[in-house]
Amino acid sequence: MYLDETETALAGLTARHQTRGVVLDDASAGEAVTRLMHEYSFGITEIRTKLDILRAEFLMLHDYNPIEHISSRLKSMPSVLEKLDRKGLPVDEEHIRAAVTDVAGLRVVCSFRSDVYAVAQMLSDQADVTVLRVRDYIERPKPIGYRSLHLLVEVPVFLSRGVVPVTAEIQLRTAAMDFWASLEHKIMYKYRGDIPADVLADLHASALAVDRLDRQMHDLHQRVHADGEVGVAASATA
Repeated sequence: MYLDETETALAGLTARHQTRGVVLDDASAGEAVTRLMHEYSFGITEIRTKLDILRAEFLMLHDYNPIEHISSRLKSMPSVLEKLDRKGLPVDEEHIRAAVTDVAGLRVVCSFRSDVYAVAQMLSDQADVTVLRVRDYIERPKPIGYRSLHLLVEVPVFLSRGVVPVTAEIQLRTAAMDFWASLEHKIMYKYRGDIPADVLADLHASALAVDRLDRQMHDLHQRVHADGEVGVAASATA
């Protein structure tokens, strides 16, 4: 979601004006939330820059790119408001920061599982990146079969008025995991979360097949490059 869309969503949310049952107390609250959404957008830019630098460095020094692609999104204002409403919380900067930890989101797609962990480690090791939470759904997938490595991080954003800490969620996964997750999301949307048992069983079976494919492709990659550097982990030690 672009910032002009955020501002449009917030426009007119003055005293007693409701959006999906959520009330902003006054116009100043809307201005504060708009400013906060800008900060989240700046946080995304900070993290994307770090990832772009890592990718460019590996291409230059090791002729290997561990990151297939990077995408990012700013959570839509209606989604933020709905989440606060479900929790019975007021719409203000404090509660958005505390209760909606995925306002800023990035997805990093890597070639292999080893690349996922290596990129996550290199990012976590940076002095100005604070890791607040790690959820490893690769080693411990969700019951439906979802696999991904989730990092909740905090980065400093340098503004004219000073340094502001911004929280963002980073999802790291392989291309195969990303393909499965995209299909799962479409199925969940179609059935509104109430997936028929046979579709659910096939979806779980396909997740296991994707995991096998990931492992086979990684093993093949290692065999092909047995006499040289293999992936980002090997390159990092060179």
